[in-house]
Amino acid sequence: MIRDTETLQILLDSLHQFVDEVLIPRENEVAEADAIPQDILDQMREMGLFGLTIPEAYGGLGVTMEEEVNIAFELGRTSPAFRSYIGTNNGIGSIGILLDGTEEQRHQYLPQLASGELLSSFCLTEPDAGSDAGSLKTTAVRDGDSYILNGTKRFITNAPHAGIYTVMARTNPQIKGASGISAFIVERGTPGVVLGKTDHKMGHKGAHTCDVIFDNARVPASQLLGGVEGVGFKTAMKVLDKGRLHIAALSVGAAERMLDDALHYALERKQFGQPIAEFQLIQAMLADSKAEIYAARCMVLDAARKRDEGKNVSTEASCAKMFSTEMCGRVADRCVQIHGGAGYVSEYAIERFYRDVRLFRLYEGTTQIQQIIIARNMIREAQR
Repeated sequence: MIRDTETLQILLDSLHQFVDEVLIPRENEVAEADAIPQDILDQMREMGLFGLTIPEAYGGLGVTMEEEVNIAFELGRTSPAFRSYIGTNNGIGSIGILLDGTEEQRHQYLPQLASGELLSSFCLTEPDAGSDAGSLKTTAVRDGDSYILNGTKRFITNAPHAGIYTVMARTNPQIKGASGISAFIVERGTPGVVLGKTDHKMGHKGAHTCDVIFDNARVPASQLLGGVEGVGFKTAMKVLDKGRLHIAALSVGAAERMLDDALHYALERKQFGQPIAEFQLIQAMLADSKAEIYAARCMVLDAARKRDEGKNVSTEASCAKMFSTEMCGRVADRCVQIHGGAGYVSEYAIERFYRDVRLFRLYEGTTQIQQIIIARNMIREAQR
């Protein structure tokens, strides 16, 4: 639901200009240095990008889901590192606190997240618990007015820079499944919280992940999210459902950028005395990509609007995430093919995007997990 079309358009126009004039020209700098320059982070803070989804009452912009995916379409047109840096504050790092935190927890952390003063991380995945998040082994044992946390979290986005971590841990060892899991807000610098070495990844240079290790970390009981044990997994699922639509929209934006680059290359590159864009097999790849991007955009917008209406969009979010991320991978492959040998060298952005977008099919739930969710929801509906 778009609350004010004119205001949103002003924001999107400003963001479009920022992406074109600031972010895209510095993509190579970020990739080579594996870091986002401080002046860009400062500009992102000034634009309010760290608090897009956080309500105005806590200092954010409070965008709706439909507004958020339109913003993600724009951010997707440049290196994913930029979006990743602000992404946790607008998604998995803050939404759990917003949805299920106590009012005291919201007032303590959300304003700092909205301003970008504080960066957040979401600690769910473990060495032996990824898609099967309900099998996580990190424990939180009550000890007086505190909990003692032990365990390791893996591939945690923004962990090297985060000031707080939303941590999923098992508070009831007697319950093996999801019901025994609780969520905690753990502050950086807490004794017993150790960060592993920064991961060296296939792509997403400038977006950092690492292990977060809890070695008898003592966390005050007041940091239990919402003050209630056993609901942490439900919080995680609420957060991931929203995040899947965001990643789907990001995939659409990235695919649009890749296709635009490929089209311009095809118009400039000549073979046999004419631009390769005149060759029908090149046109077929361009047309297939355009059609799939259009379909994905429609899916994302439809699911976002339904979520804003208060509907359960578990199936729609998984459909959009699965289709959009797989589509993005196909577009990336076609665009490398259109570039030919030039697409395999780093002189052109498609080489970097080809590696970057591969992650979209993995995080926020793999394609295979989305297939399972969709099918199970279908079966559940049919059996009612």
